[in-house]
Amino acid sequence: MFTMAFTILILLVFWLIPLVIIARSKKVSANEKLAWLLATIFVSWLSFILFLLLAPLKPRDSH
Repeated sequence: MFTMAFTILILLVFWLIPLVIIARSKKVSANEKLAWLLATIFVSWLSFILFLLLAPLKPRDSH
């Protein structure tokens, strides 16, 4: 029973890590962040890897 609960906890942590990294990112705007978060929720690690490689698609002004 403990092993199953521990496995579920580990899987939950690995599922949440990309969401936390994207949510705290300063590389993208709020709307882009929402799109990346939704993509990560539904497609998981594939969209997170794309986020790391592609975000931001264009540089943001620092005004």
